[in-house]
This record gives sequence, structure tokens and C-alpha cells, in this order.
Amino acid sequence: MIKLQNQYLTVHVNELGAELTSVKNEDGLEYIWQADPNYWNRHAPILFPIVGRLKNNQYEYANQDYSLTQHGFARDMKFSVVSNDEKTVVLELTSSEDTLKVYPFKFTLLVKYQLDEHKLDVSYQVINKDNTDLLFSIGAHPGFNVPLTADTDFEDYFVKFSPMAVYKRIPLEPPYSAPKKITDINLTKPLSLNHEMFNKDALVEVLNEKETSILIGNKKNDHGVLLTIDNAPYVGIWSPYPKQAPFVCIEPWWGLADTVDSDGKLTNKFGINKLPVDQQFDANFQITCF
Repeated sequence: MIKLQNQYLTVHVNELGAELTSVKNEDGLEYIWQADPNYWNRHAPILFPIVGRLKNNQYEYANQDYSLTQHGFARDMKFSVVSNDEKTVVLELTSSEDTLKVYPFKFTLLVKYQLDEHKLDVSYQVINKDNTDLLFSIGAHPGFNVPLTADTDFEDYFVKFSPMAVYKRIPLEPPYSAPKKITDINLTKPLSLNHEMFNKDALVEVLNEKETSILIGNKKNDHGVLLTIDNAPYVGIWSPYPKQAPFVCIEPWWGLADTVDSDGKLTNKFGINKLPVDQQFDANFQITCF
């Protein structure tokens, strides 16, 4: 387990999946969900090379069929440490014989965590090492404790978007996306949290691909978490239902689950990223804890 620390925060990152497993403030308050298997046995997995689920867990590329389970394989693979000091770590995953069996592209995935006062900067860099376009999705899936403190309940919390505006929402027909049924959602005021709002899986909002901030706050104290998302086109908000789970995930996504009418061809996949040979793709967000 890798430890990062400054005067405000202590962070732990697991080399397995390059997964963020803990963020505590100087008083020991834990912000990250602690993977209770009764609800969800992960903390903050990295989703690569797909986000969400493929139809029948399969896709076709270059006239061959491949299988990938939900959210891809990166979250279950050991990353190597490229560099590490007290406040920063960079981890790397590269394509291998095993990955090529299920995903026929050569790649490097770099994950960087860097502490800056009360903020943790998170960046993903995908590099195309193949001789053809790299087709991929990537996403973050951090879970945050809700409630954060003993004097609050789940229903005391809210999610607040900035800029406060009317956003687009892509509904799910679980576990698939239904972008043809996109609707408006009024987020000009905070969205009060309750468990029933997740009865159709995640809420998927369409962002404007420039900086968006999403606050998890509450009505009783000043503790909360702010995600600042630099360039993601989508964000998922999720808590398992019908379980009364004491956490909420705020998930910046650069890609989506297969659509309900997907033809299974990777080249036609909705929201897929196409990265030219020798080019790199950068995805960034920040977590501020208070």
C-alpha cells in the first residue's frame, strides 16, 4: 500500500488496480468508502478499457469476438510504480499477453495522484502503443462516505453542481444506456439525496466538457467533498439500491455502457474514444475534502 501525506490529508493507494483506498483529514475523518462487502467491496476502481457493461459482455473488432466483463480489467490488475515521493505517486499498466486476449490493442495507462493542501489531483493518461487507432473508454468510480459524520444521516446530504444549470440526463435501462431517451434535469438548485433516487441504477448526467464542480455537502455541518472535473463528457452518481448503502459514488466518465440498441461493434460503440498512433489522452479531476 502506498502512502501520501501532507499537513491536511493522508492518502492510501493500492497497487492492485491503482485504486484509491483512503483519504483522511488531520482529525482522522475518512472520506472514502471502506469497501464493506455487504454493500460494495470496492473503494474507487478505475474503469478501463470500458465503462459500464457491454451487451452480453462481448464486442466485435476486426471480425473477431472478444469478451470483457463490466468496467474492464484495469481495476483487477497490478500496476507498477513509476515514481513515488511523499506527496505524489505515478503508477503504470501496460498491455500484455493476457490483456491482448480480451482487448487487442497495445497501450500504456498512467495514473497519477498528487496531494496539494486539501486537494488530491487525479490524472489518467492513455498512450497508444499500437499501429492502429486505440479504441477505449475510461472512468473513475470513487465512493464517498455518506454520512461523513456521526451527527448526520444520508438524507441530510445533497449534491450540488456548478455551474448551476439545466443539464442533460441519459437514462439507463439497466445495465445499458438509452441516449435516445435523453431528458433535461434542472440542477439550478442542490439535488437532495435519498436512497430511492437510485432505483434504476446510476444517474447519468451529460457535462459540457469543460470544468464542472460537484459538491457532496450536508445541512448540519461544513464537512463534504468537492469533485472538480476538467473535461469529462459524463458523470455517474450511484449508490446501490435497494440496499441502504452509506456511501455515494461521483464518477467522471470518458465513455458509457453499451446502448440498448448496440450492434456490438467496438468501432460503432456510443461515446468511444479513438486515439491515433503514438498519441496520448489525458483525463483529470480533483477531490477536495473539507
